Amino acid sequence: MQLSAPSLTERANALARRVPTGLVWVAAVLPFVWLVWAAATGGLGADPVKAIELKLGLWGLQFLLASLCITPLRLIGLNLIRFRRALGVMAFFYIAMHFLAWVVLDMGLRGDEILRDLYKRPYIILGMIGLLAMIPLALTSTNAAIRRLGPLAWRRLHRLAYVAAVVGAAHFVVLVKGWPSEPLLYAAAVAAVLALRLPLFRGSGR
Repeated sequence: MQLSAPSLTERANALARRVPTGLVWVAAVLPFVWLVWAAATGGLGADPVKAIELKLGLWGLQFLLASLCITPLRLIGLNLIRFRRALGVMAFFYIAMHFLAWVVLDMGLRGDEILRDLYKRPYIILGMIGLLAMIPLALTSTNAAIRRLGPLAWRRLHRLAYVAAVVGAAHFVVLVKGWPSEPLLYAAAVAAVLALRLPLFRGSGR
């Protein structure tokens, strides 16, 4: 009997199984290494602090979106679940570095300047809400945390990732003046991922 050729999804899954998860961690750190090198060599333009903040925040949002796409991709048979932890943890890392860049490099750890900036630019509060939502996710990203919480409670807790994605996209939209297309595309991507997750939310209740 003639066997049918493997589908594109089956070939992609076979390739993903051969990729070590450690390689994903290393690849996820490379943008940060490049940023440190570019900052040290003066390759970030006339306002390096703003460039650092923007790149860190953008990479954090990209990794967060990538981690949120893992489950919807399973609806079409693509199984990348092995990489979700790395993507999620690195999303938290870049968003935390984005916050620290603002506090340390931009505000100089001056409390009065931080409060004044929060008053002048309330979209920063949105970003802080996103970071706070991701802290419990990072703290419970281990197998031990899953066993301690139980799979159902762990999945419910990790829905905070969608809160972080929504407020992160809103933070980016309000941050960039003039309504350019890039932040709107990220907002649309977050909305699309949420729409794809709605049937899964209903299913998890059962």
